[in-house]
Amino acid sequence: MGERSLYHRENVRGRVCHLSTDSLSSGSGGRRMNRVLVIKLGALGDFVQATGAFADIRAHCKGAHITLLTTKAMLPLAASAPFFDAIAIDERRPFWDVPYLMRLRSKLQGFKDVIDLQTNSRTGWYFWLAGRPNWSGIASGCSHPHSNPNRNAMHTIDRLAEQLEMAGIDATHAPDVRYAAEDSRELLKNHDLKNFVALIPGGSAGRPEKRWPHFAELAALIKAKGYQVALIGGPDEADLIRDLSVATGAYNLCGKTSINQLVDMFPRARYVIGNDTGPMHIAAAAGAKGAVLFGSGSNPALCAPRSKHIAVLQAPDIRTITPQSVLETLKL
Repeated sequence: MGERSLYHRENVRGRVCHLSTDSLSSGSGGRRMNRVLVIKLGALGDFVQATGAFADIRAHCKGAHITLLTTKAMLPLAASAPFFDAIAIDERRPFWDVPYLMRLRSKLQGFKDVIDLQTNSRTGWYFWLAGRPNWSGIASGCSHPHSNPNRNAMHTIDRLAEQLEMAGIDATHAPDVRYAAEDSRELLKNHDLKNFVALIPGGSAGRPEKRWPHFAELAALIKAKGYQVALIGGPDEADLIRDLSVATGAYNLCGKTSINQLVDMFPRARYVIGNDTGPMHIAAAAGAKGAVLFGSGSNPALCAPRSKHIAVLQAPDIRTITPQSVLETLKL
């Protein structure tokens, strides 16, 4: 597929699917194999929550060739996903960058059906760049609009499910990233981590209202109960996690775990506890147990990880959530 794709698998099957007049529906095996484009650019937590929708689309379009348009940052979860036959990368550059616009147009064209799960103003323009194909999303004039005026007041998972239902696709799958797991046992062995709790103290540096300030005290309480503590984060959180590690003696795994290793590692932890950030969505979709902490920076009714194993603690001021209340919630 040349520049269109970084990743391609020949795993197409049986029937095709197509956007009919009324819905996205399975077609007859006698048709030319349909090419479907799914758009989901990010961010990490949103991508994780879309994995159920990806599975729904794959189940419905059993024999179609499905390409995912996403960003490079999502490749750890996208490249191994069993739902797609090819991956195309969107650089998300400004529209005034004409060479980029031409590359993007090339990637968008040639698809009969497009399911836009990003559904923002940017991808609304992609509808026109793609030549106005059959389109599920919110682009003006598209064939299968998600027309609920209250869509922005819905939880992300419910919004995606309703969009698919409006396109004639049964929405039955929950988010699940276990397909992307990379064995973490050697990593844990190298750090002598056995009976541990994983803490995710970081998050958006520009959103301090989303960062709970009591992880050091929580780590001390957890260690006093006989558990090891592992601190998880990315390069942007290196200073924060280094300081926490020095202050508490917790294991500093910042930058030492891949996204795929986290998928395997989190369910091995006694609990995973963190702010409203992408890795907590990974923990939930990997089947881990734990708790996520919310303040005024985001609304759990709209975006919290949805798992019976993940408790949600919220306060108007995230600082008022006490470490003791976290432990009590988890019965730790």
